[in-house]
Amino acid sequence: MQTRDLSLEQLQNVVGGEHAREATRQDAVDGVVPSFVARPGSVEEISELMRLASGAGAAVVPRGAGTKMHLGNPPHRAEVIVDMTRMDRVLEHAAADQVLRVQAGVKLDELQEELAASNQMLAIDPPERGATIGGVVAANASGPLRLRYGTIRDLIIGIRVVLSDGTVAKAGGKVVKNVAGYDLSKLFTGSLGTLGVIAEANFRLHPIPEVARTVTVAVEDAGGAAGAARAVARSQIVPSAVELLWDGDRREISVLLESIPGGIGAKVETARFLLRPFGEVREEEGRVLPEMEPAEVELKVNAPPAELSGVIESVTGAAERRGLEVSLRGHAASGVTFAAVSGGGEEDISDLIAELREIRSRRGGSVVLTRAPVGLKRRAEVWGYAGDAFELMRRVKEKFDPPGTMSPGRFVGGI
Repeated sequence: MQTRDLSLEQLQNVVGGEHAREATRQDAVDGVVPSFVARPGSVEEISELMRLASGAGAAVVPRGAGTKMHLGNPPHRAEVIVDMTRMDRVLEHAAADQVLRVQAGVKLDELQEELAASNQMLAIDPPERGATIGGVVAANASGPLRLRYGTIRDLIIGIRVVLSDGTVAKAGGKVVKNVAGYDLSKLFTGSLGTLGVIAEANFRLHPIPEVARTVTVAVEDAGGAAGAARAVARSQIVPSAVELLWDGDRREISVLLESIPGGIGAKVETARFLLRPFGEVREEEGRVLPEMEPAEVELKVNAPPAELSGVIESVTGAAERRGLEVSLRGHAASGVTFAAVSGGGEEDISDLIAELREIRSRRGGSVVLTRAPVGLKRRAEVWGYAGDAFELMRRVKEKFDPPGTMSPGRFVGGI
């Protein structure tokens, strides 16, 4: 099996016979079946793979555990999957400095277990189980803890990447540094494999909180949800997360509180006092936050946190008018809401997305189609309107990937 001048034998000569193979339909990216899968074991092997692919004009799609391959547009083409799962080592953990350097294929779950032995954590908690560090960075994935600690973009302090022609670039280290005018760490975060292959990353760490409690209030309506979230977010209790659940009759705001043993009681009592006007309050030991099971169609609505009630009402109202079922979960104090949509056909859901985007264009924010069948992705356009930022994104893409062979088409505007 050949892809222009690229052969399986050439890939095997770089990574070893057992680490390169012909692709199958299970390797497809939104229906696009690649020709080969190669699993490099070093930065040097990634570089050589990229040189081979570049010379053959072959499109490359990086992949970690594959937990986020549903994101983005279908690629225009994808000849080679660069599977990063062999690169799974912790390269440096300076516990005293709370700094970490890892290869991109390290699984986040396993990394957290290792860091816990030093009473430390990488303060990110995306929902995908088994996700790799490289995938988390490439997708800028986050979870409830983003309220207190920020996203991966805020925690990354260094990166090592391989560009489409095989060039190895590095920025940062134990402190943030810029190279040639570009902050590569921030630039590659959220790039979805369209600029190059993330090989290694450096992060700052945080101590694991000693105790945690979750205080939840059952609310009656969208105004109550917004009021509860606002009351807690503006208080002095510094919540680690403020989460929304809006699923049928379950309509709740949950607040995660973390502290030292001597301080958690006061936080809990304050939270209960703040939430009591909005409904029945309950308290639970540990972290007990709502989780969102994967759905066939998922939307991510970004909006100012003050718009929470408007987001709930607009999404549920637009869905109801079209006979669609929708459940919501989200980061109520961070302005991120996820909607799982079911029922109806592609036209109904596409119309729903168009209506929500029109609202967000007037009131701030965006609507991204994060998971959907390929037909719906093509009909609704995954990313929506990028505005003036698109031209800058296009120029960055041309700078780092001149031939356009890195995950072509998956990002905003088909770049």
